[in-house]
Amino acid sequence: MNFLIDYNLRGQATLLWGTIAAEGWLELLPMRFAGFEEVGLLEDSSDRLVWKVAQENQMIILTANRNMKGDDSLEQVIREENILRRFLS
Repeated sequence: MNFLIDYNLRGQATLLWGTIAAEGWLELLPMRFAGFEEVGLLEDSSDRLVWKVAQENQMIILTANRNMKGDDSLEQVIREENILRRFLS
């Protein structure tokens, strides 16, 4: 399981990783946490680009600052992609 950690959650992700490791979950479920820099994203990358990179790398996005405003908002991108996938299926 791969997670893309938004730049604003680096500290919390470190704590979460430590807890997951200490509780033995990594032995049951392999996980990888990757920051923006590891996947070639900048801190000011659009939500659309973040979503695209996460999908291409089969990653779950952990974020706390993406908004629901505008054509490139994370929510709007997910809505568009879900409609597109349903249409193409």
